[in-house]
Amino acid sequence: MPAQIKYELVDDLKAKLVNTKAVFVGEYRGITVAQSTSLRKKVREAGGELKVSKNTLFAIAMKEAGLNALPEDMMKGPNIYAICYDDPVNVAKVLKEYANDKTQKAFILKGGLLETQQLNLAQLMALADMPSKEVMRGQVVRTIAAPLSGLVNVLSGTIRNFVTCLAQIRDKKNENENPAA
Repeated sequence: MPAQIKYELVDDLKAKLVNTKAVFVGEYRGITVAQSTSLRKKVREAGGELKVSKNTLFAIAMKEAGLNALPEDMMKGPNIYAICYDDPVNVAKVLKEYANDKTQKAFILKGGLLETQQLNLAQLMALADMPSKEVMRGQVVRTIAAPLSGLVNVLSGTIRNFVTCLAQIRDKKNENENPAA
């Protein structure tokens, strides 16, 4: 019976890992239930899911899902795995913020896997420092739109100056026709 439960756990993890864009690993030794619940909620809002699993079962599930194996030093200790279904940057930001929180010392980030690329801790922190997908799209749109808005301003400036010149001519004519006013 226990072996059957392990097969079911691996199948469940494999189903989750097939749809993942990234997996991040952190050690949670000594984390309280309230802290764990808070972290799970934040990760869920960022488009991911936290799973606590035996390292060997998680490694088997990753292999069966066709993902690269994580380094052995990352797979030691009581680990919590963040599985990212949406933008990995958002989940990395949440994990980095939580790991750097001064009120807790129980959660330690180790690294992870971004699609096929293994990430060490420094690379994971660099990923967390990147702007999110939505912010990057906005920056690209602004960059593309900047020359167009500049052209519109230049063209409208010429027309505006022309209209101002015509208004001054009209005012001068009105002044010449009504000198008593």
